[in-house]
Amino acid sequence: MAAERPGMSATRRFRPLASMRARITLAAVVVVGLALAVSAMTLVTLVRDSLVDSIDEAAEVLVDDIAARLSAGSLPEVIPVSGGSDDDDLIIQVVDAQRRVVAASENYLSRPPMVAEVPENRRLRMSTRLSLDPEENFRVMGRRTLSPSGDPVIVYVANEVERVRRTEKVVRRAVQVGAPALLVLVGLFVWILVGRALRPVESIRRQVAAISESALERRVPEPAVNNEVGRLARTMNAMLGRLQRSAERQRRFVSDASHELRSPLASTRATLEVAMAHPETTTLEATAADALAETERMERLITDLLFLARGDESRLMANPGPVDVDALVGAEVARLRSRGRVAVDASGVSPGRGWGVAGHLEQAVRNLLENAERHARSAVSASLSNDGAALLLMITDDGPGVPLEDQERIFDRFVRLDEARTRDSGGAGLGLAITREIVGAHGGEVGVDDAPGGGARFVVRLPRAESESGSRRH
Repeated sequence: MAAERPGMSATRRFRPLASMRARITLAAVVVVGLALAVSAMTLVTLVRDSLVDSIDEAAEVLVDDIAARLSAGSLPEVIPVSGGSDDDDLIIQVVDAQRRVVAASENYLSRPPMVAEVPENRRLRMSTRLSLDPEENFRVMGRRTLSPSGDPVIVYVANEVERVRRTEKVVRRAVQVGAPALLVLVGLFVWILVGRALRPVESIRRQVAAISESALERRVPEPAVNNEVGRLARTMNAMLGRLQRSAERQRRFVSDASHELRSPLASTRATLEVAMAHPETTTLEATAADALAETERMERLITDLLFLARGDESRLMANPGPVDVDALVGAEVARLRSRGRVAVDASGVSPGRGWGVAGHLEQAVRNLLENAERHARSAVSASLSNDGAALLLMITDDGPGVPLEDQERIFDRFVRLDEARTRDSGGAGLGLAITREIVGAHGGEVGVDDAPGGGARFVVRLPRAESESGSRRH
């Protein structure tokens, strides 16, 4: 435990840096800091170079003026400067070809040539230290010219760069003070801005964290703007809606299944209790027959429930392949005819191959035919035709039909219309729901409308095997 405490305290110490707000703020400060550092160095360099260039330009003008005066013979040997002999900002010297000083400013008399360099291509520009002020740098400008006697001479003008250094120091100090203040302002601004931007996200997080399985009807707040946060909120609400519908469907399914399973169990128990209480009123064979019938009914119901559960888990399309749908329809029609309850017309069944699982398609066709038989008065018809890339299966009965308001509802689970309320004739209300699950898993559609001559007509569209295999080749 003692060994874990340092790590735990370190985790708590660095936890603020784990937030997106802190990371974005830190990244912004780092980026702006680097930009300010580069900008500050560039600014100082530009200011220094600009001041040096201005000094050089002024010195060049002065050199040209002295050269002109020298050529005209109007330049004295002692050249006055604005600061007099105490001036240490400006030095002027004229040197002949033998390196003798022929003229100098009054603050630089009796001194040797200030530099040993001779201008190339008539001009010289350099930085150096002079004996006038050994602690300071000077910018020296030199130019070749001719004396009044025609002898070559060199004019030197030196300017102290102390004001350049002072200005550079002021700029550096301003940058050193202003840059941290600017970084603080940037960090504060980004922190506030990111906090405001992430506030809806935090509100969404808190709302989602408060939503439990028993409160799926709650929704997260949706910002009015159509940005990333708004789209996130709408997507989150859509997901919550799907979860709510799924949970409601599951609860309804469990409730209905429990109710449906309770009926055969209660009937079986009642039969057995009557047989035990009044053995003289029944026989063992009759009691066993009644119990077996209820057991078979419960077995069919459990089988249907398991099938729907597999359908909810998207496991209906295991090992699909080409299926002769016309053969399936023919086999189920023959089975229906063998019962002899209604007349079955299958003259409209033409050859057609679909793509899917044969056992599941067979169950879907059987459910539709049995549903038609249950509601028909005297006749049922089945037809199968090719409709472009799909197979069109239609099963029609001459019964009372399906009311318009119930034509979609009958495909829900445990739905029985008034004409099919009895347990013996109406089933558990899962046949059409299973049919829709199977057809939907095969990429098809199933619906019901009114038959032209009265009654109900169920229409199923299934993909053909040829189009499916052709798409697979592509």
